[in-house]
Amino acid sequence: MADSPNCDLKSLSPLQLFERVTEQGEKVRALKAGKAPKDEIDAAVRMLLSLKLSYKTTTGQDYQAGLPPKDLVLINNGTTKEEDEDLVDPWNVQTSNAKGVDYDKLIVRFGSSKIDTDLINRIERATGQKPHHFLRRGIFFSHRDMDQVLDAYENKKPFYLYTGRGPSSQAMHVGHLIPFMFTKWLQEVFDVPLVIQLTDDEKYLWKDMTIEKAYEYARENAKDIIACGFDINKTFIFSDLDYLGTSAGFYKNIVKVQKHVTFNQVKGIFGFTDSDCIGKISFPAIQAAPSFSSSFPQIFNGKENIQCLIPCAIDQDPYFRMTRDVAPRIGQPKPALLHSVFFPALQGAQTKMSASDPNSSIFLTDTPKQIKTKINKHAFSGGRDTIEEHRKYGGNCDVDVSFMYLTFFLEDDDRLEQLKQAYTSGELLTGELKKVLIETMQPLVAAHQERRKQVTDEIVKQFMTPRKLAFEF
Repeated sequence: MADSPNCDLKSLSPLQLFERVTEQGEKVRALKAGKAPKDEIDAAVRMLLSLKLSYKTTTGQDYQAGLPPKDLVLINNGTTKEEDEDLVDPWNVQTSNAKGVDYDKLIVRFGSSKIDTDLINRIERATGQKPHHFLRRGIFFSHRDMDQVLDAYENKKPFYLYTGRGPSSQAMHVGHLIPFMFTKWLQEVFDVPLVIQLTDDEKYLWKDMTIEKAYEYARENAKDIIACGFDINKTFIFSDLDYLGTSAGFYKNIVKVQKHVTFNQVKGIFGFTDSDCIGKISFPAIQAAPSFSSSFPQIFNGKENIQCLIPCAIDQDPYFRMTRDVAPRIGQPKPALLHSVFFPALQGAQTKMSASDPNSSIFLTDTPKQIKTKINKHAFSGGRDTIEEHRKYGGNCDVDVSFMYLTFFLEDDDRLEQLKQAYTSGELLTGELKKVLIETMQPLVAAHQERRKQVTDEIVKQFMTPRKLAFEF
């Protein structure tokens, strides 16, 4: 039958089917709005109904716009035991696997696309720059519509970057630097504007803290972000508590998103319950709004069609799946995304870092002595129980936290590969690998601390003042 779904629909994941239905629904709306011929509209509607039937057959659920399949965040690692499942959402990351979350399965579940060699090579051709080591090593491993961003860039069409930080504590740890290090590189090689959202309102709603404390943490975290080296002429950092009250464009987009997402949908996506405060339920619209250029009229001259690219950890993806579903219905382009892996706690990839546990990570306020002590005492080892066994059988880089940290922070590819071979063969002992990590992290943190000292309250104010940036739109 003409226009019937392909037989390969059975091979699609529930989320991929969900996105196919969503895309077909958008196509039907576009055809109707454009007054297309009746037979063309009818064929598109038949396709939509067939896709919805396939979705229901696969998931046992009726398709609901903006409400992805309920098992979205569970990734089974090949066992049937409930405790062996990975759980990933914006507030929790849990896995029983010492290697960490199974990211290949996460890509299938979330319906995103793997960042492969072809895409990395295309980024290199487009920018004329060697790809960042986060790309080369698979630290940023997944994407949504990055190819479309590159299409626009190659055709001289503008785009902008958006990332953020939830200021839950005064001191950030080295894992918090990952999205900002990569975003800084993206900004430099593509030469585009950047907006950074500080969700102090979110932390007030979720955490046991005063609104004044949340705002204070936002400004303190802004200093660490600025210390990463962002260009003040191309970067706008904003606190939700500040900016929401001053930008009509920002608030209008929040309201538009709120109108098109139901309570039932946010419960399904984020797991909210009837006992959650209404602030939590409405917050996803606030995180969605920076995805639209009209939220920043002072930067984009009121233009609504500028594409947005969001580098973030993949646990933030639920916010932007919701955003991408809503965007066409409010006349906005879908944001594109680049997803990073999770940064492991010192105690191992299956444990969670916590700001309340100073030994779970290396903090940007740590002294060289504290860094050395934490790594030597707490960094989970992939080595053997005895030196003799280690020399004979070698260490396991897949679970060794010191090697994982070096993958993030040691930029020399050849040196990293030498360490991997030496550790795997047993030539390099755990203590020696930890020494390399200590010698890598001490100067990195010390250099950050020196840059942060130069960030005055006046500089923070300049970054956080709504203003025109060094671009014409």
